[in-house]
Amino acid sequence: MESNYFFSFETYKIFNLFSQSMKLVSYLTESIEHLGVYVNGHIYNLNSCDKLIPDNMLSFLQGGDALMERAKVVNKAILVGDLNPKEEVFYTLLAPVPHPTSCRDGYAFRQHVAAARRNRKVDMIAEFDSYPIFYFTNHNAIQGPGEISCMPDHFQKLDFELEVAVVIGKKGRNIKAAEADDYIAGYMIMNDMSARTLQMEEMLLNLGPAKGKDFSTVIGPWLVTPDELEKYLVPAKANHVGKNFDLKMTCKVNGIEVSAGNMKDMDWTFAEIIERCAYGVDILPGDVIGSGTVGTGCFLELNGTGLLNDPNYQVQWLQDKDIVEMEITGLGVLTNVIKSEESDFSILALKK
Repeated sequence: MESNYFFSFETYKIFNLFSQSMKLVSYLTESIEHLGVYVNGHIYNLNSCDKLIPDNMLSFLQGGDALMERAKVVNKAILVGDLNPKEEVFYTLLAPVPHPTSCRDGYAFRQHVAAARRNRKVDMIAEFDSYPIFYFTNHNAIQGPGEISCMPDHFQKLDFELEVAVVIGKKGRNIKAAEADDYIAGYMIMNDMSARTLQMEEMLLNLGPAKGKDFSTVIGPWLVTPDELEKYLVPAKANHVGKNFDLKMTCKVNGIEVSAGNMKDMDWTFAEIIERCAYGVDILPGDVIGSGTVGTGCFLELNGTGLLNDPNYQVQWLQDKDIVEMEITGLGVLTNVIKSEESDFSILALKK
């Protein structure tokens, strides 16, 4: 291996002896996207510290373990004070993976599924416990912290969904759950935005979700490497395989907590979801996979439970200018502001 941009090879080897955690970010300066590392409240450009590290997240992930280790060297050097790069001051934080190769969303929390079905007065579906499922959503509608622009029809029962997401760090196919955690490059908060009227209407045809979901999926604020979460490790549920973590999950709307759950309540692990995703197909660096909604993690469930217990319950949906703050232990706080587009265009009005 050639010498690093600023480290000798021997220094590089010594730093690699440390087990390190790291927070990776994507950000914008002067309309150009960059890859950075978030250290002690500051952002530093990785490429400026090591010219062998690409200046965008997707290329970085495609470089696999070798580039991840180089980034950890930079991160460690900044932490111990052996490297003092110029910090970024004027920037816009983007989704950690601004251009994922795909985006899937799972259905991993039994509590949420059971509550939603109970509220619709239907029995729990037995197949939930047989295999994990997922759907593909619009990977070109990924957003990070900041404004979420919504069309008029989106405001017909506009909802948040509190989730965890992983990003894949290396190519694989036909991966067994016992090895699947090794393919995870990091974890993020995910808000699977949902326009419920559109969603419920189109799913009457047993297809979708499509227009009820494809306008915005939010991830952020940074990508946390798996080793940072090891201290929160707990066993997977009985008869399940893969890592699970005790991470408190909350969502506030306009400063009021509306949702609280925990990642440890996942019934299907990410390892098991990845096993199914990769059956007969390639998963790729930059693929994003969501957990599905945690119990109490959306207004659809909360409203349904409220009305079931009290016919006079005041239902709530997201409105223009609402501030949505999601916080997950170890993963940070993801903050968004709902913004109404100035338009009178309605696809709901186009029904025959």
